[in-house]
Amino acid sequence: MAIEDNPRSREQYGAELKRRREAAGLTQEELSQRAVMSRTHIAHIEGGRRRPDAEDARRLDQVLGTDGFFENFLPALDGRKVAEHFAQAAELERQAVAIKEYASTLVPGFLQTPGYAREVLGSGHPAKSDEKRDTLLATRLERSRILDDFDSPKVTLLLGEAVLRQAIGGPRVMCDQLCHVLALGENRRIRVHILPFTAGAHALLEGPVKLMWFDELPSVAYVEGLKSGRIWELPGTVRELEDVYDHALGDALSHRMSLALLRSVAEDYRHEADRDQHP
Repeated sequence: MAIEDNPRSREQYGAELKRRREAAGLTQEELSQRAVMSRTHIAHIEGGRRRPDAEDARRLDQVLGTDGFFENFLPALDGRKVAEHFAQAAELERQAVAIKEYASTLVPGFLQTPGYAREVLGSGHPAKSDEKRDTLLATRLERSRILDDFDSPKVTLLLGEAVLRQAIGGPRVMCDQLCHVLALGENRRIRVHILPFTAGAHALLEGPVKLMWFDELPSVAYVEGLKSGRIWELPGTVRELEDVYDHALGDALSHRMSLALLRSVAEDYRHEADRDQHP
């Protein structure tokens, strides 16, 4: 019977892998070659940072002669809420070489401008002090550093049209926010696709999802709800979510048409802000 997946169980699992590998007289590199896994992946498993999939576990058992131990005691992800889910997702975000994200109502955190992020962080319940909000704001804005490298991660952004229409912070804030996303798209740093209201029902109606790929580690998916989040690592589940994302992407506007819509809505907000300033 599989044990519950949590940081402590992964650390114990990794420590046992290291103990049995060393008892077999193998280095991480030697084990990686025999088990057909990358050395980096084995290092992450031994460090308790990642879990192998079932096929990885079977190969580890075969190479180490452990009679099913690593498969039978594989930490099992069952879809429960993950403690400190956002911290884990943010760490994975920093490691990712490719990100595909769908957002239904808000611009994703790593793309938020200071004005927009301040409004979002100040709107929660219970209310936060200005000091607490500003601390969270600094952390959120730091996430945008993943875009400093032009080549990695490759970002595909799928936005519900409601993201453009929900006037967070008023017309000036929205104009600045949409112009920021627009500039990233025009400069080829990200790919942007808008799911228009006219698309009707689509595959991602149930909510936002973030898909992440890595150099030498299995891909993961992060699904978020109200004050909760789930990190999915099971390959079958991740593949299913990838298929759902691709299906919804097929209902979206092209990158070029999406940039045109962003530009148009941002201009509308600009005119509205100017009218408010000079009635």
